[in-house]
Amino acid sequence: QVQLVESGGGLVQPGGSLRLSCAASKSAQGIFLMGWYRQAPGRQRELVGQVLRDGTTNYGDSMTGRFGISRDNTRNTIDLRIYSLRPEDTAVYYCKAILLGVAYWGQGTQVTVSS
Repeated sequence: QVQLVESGGGLVQPGGSLRLSCAASKSAQGIFLMGWYRQAPGRQRELVGQVLRDGTTNYGDSMTGRFGISRDNTRNTIDLRIYSLRPEDTAVYYCKAILLGVAYWGQGTQVTVSS
């Protein structure tokens, strides 16, 4: 099993930036995929970005430009940076990991973009 703990959420003003961090309880070198998803009220959970063990990175639709994702296998973490935040970025952001074919999710961290 893998436990994932997210941090860094909160209330941010429009135009601001934010860094979310997710720490895995196991060595990230063995984890096939680590990524970030988000779920806004009344909407389905959607991919923000993910990084495979070999470093291959991809982002969800419309998630390029303002989003940066980075994985550090020595620290067992995956970080998400969001720039020029908009009210529509308001959502619960979830960390995901896939290990030996099993998907694990963090508890989520709320990001609210509002003035």
